[in-house]
Amino acid sequence: MEHLTSELPWPGWGLDFAELRRGGWRPLAFEEFIVKIHGRCNLACDYCYIYEMADQSWRSKPKAMSRDVFTDACRMIADHAARQALPAVNLVFHGGEPLLVGPLDLDYFARTATEIIAPIATVRLGMQTNGVLIDEDVLRVCARWNVRIGVSLDGGESEHDRHRLDHAGRGSHAKIVAGLQRLRAPEHRRLFSGLLCTIDLANDPLRTYEALTRHRPPAVDFLLPHGNWTTPPPGRTPGSSATPYADWLIEIFDRWYRAPELETRVRLFDNIIDLLLGRTVASETLGLEPIRLAVIETDGSLEQVDELKSAFEGAAGLPVRGDGNPLDEAMWEPAIAARQIGAAALSDTCRACTFQTVCGGGHYVHRYREDTGFRNPSVYCPDLTALITHIEGRLRADIGAALGTAAQ
Repeated sequence: MEHLTSELPWPGWGLDFAELRRGGWRPLAFEEFIVKIHGRCNLACDYCYIYEMADQSWRSKPKAMSRDVFTDACRMIADHAARQALPAVNLVFHGGEPLLVGPLDLDYFARTATEIIAPIATVRLGMQTNGVLIDEDVLRVCARWNVRIGVSLDGGESEHDRHRLDHAGRGSHAKIVAGLQRLRAPEHRRLFSGLLCTIDLANDPLRTYEALTRHRPPAVDFLLPHGNWTTPPPGRTPGSSATPYADWLIEIFDRWYRAPELETRVRLFDNIIDLLLGRTVASETLGLEPIRLAVIETDGSLEQVDELKSAFEGAAGLPVRGDGNPLDEAMWEPAIAARQIGAAALSDTCRACTFQTVCGGGHYVHRYREDTGFRNPSVYCPDLTALITHIEGRLRADIGAALGTAAQ
């Protein structure tokens, strides 16, 4: 389905943006920037939201970001940071596969970002990669500029190679493990930020978790496959009370939570625990904290979080309305406001839910439905409810036991 800008679903219509402004609401500046330095990938993962789902705009964009476009993007970020008095920003090299730019351009990009942005705000550099191209040249560049590296890995060889094949249909697991071994060497390990694993219900959860922890990652992110009410994710029937993804994750949680020593951080579990204890968490997938992220495409255009490409053609787009700094202008777009107004952006169902402040409606991308836009519960609502309920029960039991012991 293709949407015209004037006919975008909620929040394109239905969000009284003028009323928000009259009530004194003001947006928060962007502080995290996903920069698409390469728009193509050396793998052909069948679940990829960029190449395999609704938005196919990648076809019309440059294959790689030019040095001039990158330099202009850094100037835009630095100007935004200065105008908004930001003390620090995060800049993440992304794609496609960012390492397709090669170590020379990667070095140029890291150096240029540091030279242009660092005089204005502390700049923290990161990268998300499939790991195939991690070699000593890449690691030397990342060490020089302190670029933290996250690697996508879906488990052991059989789990990973079910979906993450190259363009010739060959598995990528062996090459990624080789890259991880280089990254985990003592001289480079400080650069390793963690592993990102997309959940496949066909994979055994404990076997998957154990395969990931063998690489001794400092953190693991488990990603729910992108889908929505109109285009459901695998194994998720909209409206069904079944909880296949919660069941999968609960097996891992119980193993992780009861381990005699912490094997790794699992961000999903850490975030749920923090939110249940009343803390705040900056997360795309949970809680109600404002989202302060912008994506810069290979042609220099500005977009929202790129997972929105899984919903419909143009879902991630941001219009260009003036001659000022595009980031300053984008702060006032209804689509950005919807990610920063907390509970006011939730459906009536979510606002009545006891887990509203924990779940936060789930990932914004997973709320989409063709007729009502993004003001719906997550298509994963039963799974999120079951997982949070299980974790809350574990915490209550342990806190109760601890208090009882202390009182004796």
